[in-house]
Amino acid sequence: MAVASSHESAAQAAGPVPPPRAAEEILGRARAAAPQLRGRSAEIEGQRQLPADVVEILRGTGVFRMGFSRSWGGPELNSMQQTAVIEALSYGDAAAGWCAMIGSDTGLYAAFLDERVAKEMFPSLDMIMAGLLFPTGRAERVAGGYQLSGRWQFGSGISHANWVISGAFIYRDGQPEPGPSGDPHDSRLMLVPREQVEIVDTWRTTGLAGSGSNDYTISDVFVPEEHTLTFDTVRNGAGPLAQPEVHMRNMPGVPLGVARAALDYVREITSSRVHPALGRIAADYRTQVTLADCEADFIATRHGVYGSMQRQHDVLSAGGTLDDLTPDERAALPLSRRHAFRTARSIVSRLYDLLQTTSIYQTCPMDRWLRDTTTMCQHIVAQDRILQSAGAYLLGGKPGFPLALGITGPPGRRPQSGS
Repeated sequence: MAVASSHESAAQAAGPVPPPRAAEEILGRARAAAPQLRGRSAEIEGQRQLPADVVEILRGTGVFRMGFSRSWGGPELNSMQQTAVIEALSYGDAAAGWCAMIGSDTGLYAAFLDERVAKEMFPSLDMIMAGLLFPTGRAERVAGGYQLSGRWQFGSGISHANWVISGAFIYRDGQPEPGPSGDPHDSRLMLVPREQVEIVDTWRTTGLAGSGSNDYTISDVFVPEEHTLTFDTVRNGAGPLAQPEVHMRNMPGVPLGVARAALDYVREITSSRVHPALGRIAADYRTQVTLADCEADFIATRHGVYGSMQRQHDVLSAGGTLDDLTPDERAALPLSRRHAFRTARSIVSRLYDLLQTTSIYQTCPMDRWLRDTTTMCQHIVAQDRILQSAGAYLLGGKPGFPLALGITGPPGRRPQSGS
């Protein structure tokens, strides 16, 4: 007979907790969970995926349901509220925050599916989606849908997911099918149940080890047409969350949460330490300047993220579209997001140097934060493709990654509403 862990036993003894219904409650639960996650960080990293009870800790905060609309009975947190929740969880553990961020997109994807279909697929608001959106798979058109095969990378949280979303190029009779907007090769996002996916154990990385972002394969699986989507067509719902780039908005919560954790950690330990030659470390000029410089960068970066999202929210909630933002306002969204990742890495690196040899031990959280921020900065949203896309957009050129700007077709084309 299997013996339950102490973590599982405690959860069972506490009994079921009613799901949260409001943003304030979800954020409060996330903040309360952060110390538990921090205490499990070494275990999470060692297992290279989230332990099952850690997934349930996250589920209990309500993070996975926060994108579902009120019409579904969901809390429908706006993008700023979602980011704050991810920030709070990442303050505890970066990998847990990353998986929470990925899994919380389930309710956001629902807007791009027919409502009846989505409610059949997601009978619970706490279901988890994982997968890679870039079209690396092959989907052959057949009667009623597609036969999907392929291999994808970066399935963050896939081991505990309910559904897997994967980008695939479309073929008809073995030939590439052109897209409706003149693309030489059309692509769609395919949703399949997790049990139809095989995980390939590849996730041995510099950082974010606990996110379990393994490769995965899908082999000749039938995907009904109604289980596919594109971001240029909203099929149910409207408003600020029914937008093509909505799944990218809360991503800065991860680096911001880690940077805040590192700042608080260094402030706490330096305030109580005494150096044999320098005396109180908190009174040291270099310590004071470094901390203040990092705090300044954090404050400015965080305001950039939340300020650009707030402006977007104001326009969209008033009935406008992304096209109603000025070019500078629209470019600020992906630029502030990228800047958050890069600045978090810079902050952690400077604080790592400030603590000198203390930082090099794996028992020091600075070691993990340095590796985690290094790894997350390799994601496309933190890379130069974002700079090129924003710069090209501002100069009237062709963005290399237009979806980061909420562009899903030719310039000026607005997302359609489905029937």
